[in-house]
Order: sequence, then C-alpha cells, then structure tokens
Amino acid sequence: MDLALASPLFPSNVTRGVDKIKPFSSMFATRKVPARKLFPCLAAVATQTPQTVEFDVESKKYELLRAVQDTKRGLVTTDDQRSSIEEALVTVEGYNKGAPLDLVKLDGTWRLQYTSAPDVLILLEAAERISFFQVGQIFQKFECKDQSNGGIIRNVVKWSVPPLLEEEDGATLLVSAKFSVVSVRNIYLQFEELQALIAPALLPRSFLSLQILQFLRTFKAQIPVSDPGTGRQSVGGLYYLSYLDANMLLGRAVGGGGVFVFTKAQPLE
Repeated sequence: MDLALASPLFPSNVTRGVDKIKPFSSMFATRKVPARKLFPCLAAVATQTPQTVEFDVESKKYELLRAVQDTKRGLVTTDDQRSSIEEALVTVEGYNKGAPLDLVKLDGTWRLQYTSAPDVLILLEAAERISFFQVGQIFQKFECKDQSNGGIIRNVVKWSVPPLLEEEDGATLLVSAKFSVVSVRNIYLQFEELQALIAPALLPRSFLSLQILQFLRTFKAQIPVSDPGTGRQSVGGLYYLSYLDANMLLGRAVGGGGVFVFTKAQPLE
C-alpha cells in the first residue's frame, strides 16, 4: 500500500556523499506533506457535504421503492422479498431516526406503495378474489399543518366496479381518525367513522350491488370505528412514523400491525 511518507528519502540519482546530506531536521522543514495525504480517511470524512448525504438518502429511497414495486402493494411477496424490503426500510429509517415529527411536512396526501397491514391487505385480496371489484389508489391524507400536537387522518381507498362504476367517477371508501402526538415519532389514532361513497349515483339494485354492499359491511367490521349504538369510541392504536421527508413517509403500526411505505401525492379534494 502506498503511503504518503513511504517514498525514498534519497532519489536514486543522488550521490550519497556525507557532504551532500542535508540535516535531518532541515529536510522536514522544507518538505511539506499535505494533511489530506497523511490522513486519507479523515479527509474523506471532511468531504462529506450535505449534497453527498442527500444523494445517499435518495439512492436508498430508490432501492426501497424498487424492492416493493413487484409486490402489488404488499399483496404478493416472497420470503426473500420481505427480507429485502425490511432491510431497505431499516436503512432509510436510520437517516432521520429520532428527529422530532414535523407536522407541517407531514400535512398533505400520501399514496400507498407497500404495506403488510392485514386491514389493508384484505381489500387487495378482495380485488383478487372478486373479479368485478377493483381497488385503485390508496391514500393517507393528513390534516395537521396548523396544529401543534395532532390533527386528522383520512384513509382514502379509490375503488370501482367496471363497467358500472369507474374509479374516476368517485367510488371511495373513507376511514377517518383523529390523531395526537404522544412522543417524538409516535402518534395515537382514534378512529371515528367509515364511509362508503358512491358517486355520481347509487348502484342499481341487483345481485351485483348486493354483493358489493355485503363486502363493504364485512370490511367495516375490520375497522375499529365508533359504535353508533353506544356512541363510545373504539380503542385506538399507536402509529410510529419512522421516516419523513418532502416526498416519502414510512410508518409502522405498533404491536405488529404492519409497515407502510408512502410517497407524496397531489392533494385530494
């Protein structure tokens, strides 16, 4: 290995007479070795600029999105895929681990790219099982930019029944919850209501529509919303927002409820 001070003290073409030798101290007095050559590792650390760090973060985020792209948002995964996704997830989470939650940055609409949460996968499984039922984009909308310690989350699922209802016609499943910040990165969710919105008009009364309504009732049973009979609020849940920046949001439902990978989306009306 070449070191900064590993070159010969005397070039090979110099006569080695005693009177030709300079004093040892004077040799080092006139020869200045750059600090970068003496300490290459320290020099490398010193050159870590904010731009370099940002490039590293974006590269790791890209690797995470690439790892989840062939999983149908988490519906179809192998053991190897789950292992790769978890490794990529942990790597990205490490970049702002422990940083306080920024509600202004959190505010807005986020599109689901991947999840292992059972209460979301049940929708995706239904779309695979029921040929006429299609699940479109799934969003999580945070309303909290003007708040100091919480806000509202709206989980929005776009769905359709071709050719009766197309996604752009406004078929929407909406689950709302209030949330409060309970620690640096944990929020507590209190679910409030589930709405199945079908626009521009209700489905015709047919066997198909009855199947759809039955599915919605089944799905509603999976969501811990308010009990209209007693008026009591359901038990909420902890949600750990493990990473947040301008275009990516990562979350973990505390207690083994699954992980979530979101990217920033255009605002929903």
